[in-house]
Amino acid sequence: MSERFIVAIDGPAASGKTTTAKEVAKRLKWVYIDTGAMYRGVAYRVKKSGIDPGDISMVEKIAGEVKIEFRGSAEGQRVFVDGEDVTEKIRTPEISRLASLVSSYPGVREELVKRQREMGKKGKVICEGRDIGTVVFPDADLKIFMTASLEERARRRQLELKEKGINVSLEEVMEELRKRDEADSKRKHSPLKRAEDAVLLDTTNLTIEEQVNKVIEMIKERGGA
Repeated sequence: MSERFIVAIDGPAASGKTTTAKEVAKRLKWVYIDTGAMYRGVAYRVKKSGIDPGDISMVEKIAGEVKIEFRGSAEGQRVFVDGEDVTEKIRTPEISRLASLVSSYPGVREELVKRQREMGKKGKVICEGRDIGTVVFPDADLKIFMTASLEERARRRQLELKEKGINVSLEEVMEELRKRDEADSKRKHSPLKRAEDAVLLDTTNLTIEEQVNKVIEMIKERGGA
């Protein structure tokens, strides 16, 4: 069994990446890198600072300065931005939209990819996002592209928001995801796309447990666990 093993999970919003990656990392006791939370962290800091999100140089400056940390807790991994626990605060529709915008700025991606690669040197790592297998870790030991139908992804996201006390219709969520998919796929730098050597995992009809087991199975097949 190798000492270093990187799993790269990519896919559109609400395809099950985060929940699955978190659970797999927890069960295998591996390092988990939530790249989406890092972009959301930058977006949160931009919103809090009151600067114009369209001011690319200012947003890129913030990306270079902001301190984003992942800390373990009894409930799982928490996200901190400049010492503030923002785990729940960065999961709102507003921050999602802002994160999609700031992630299209080359300087922001450059800075965060550098940090992600640094974190990837820590042994056995599961990293998920939009460009992990294509840009961040193109040499990953296992690449997975997770997907699910738009309707199923919208249903999951709606449930997630409802649990946070945010009530939105399924149609609204579907429209939001449609826009997000388009923005992520068409952006100039690091667009969302499946790496040629990535395993396609359609989670539409899978439970979280089934998703987790399938990923662990793939890791074992490649000698990672």
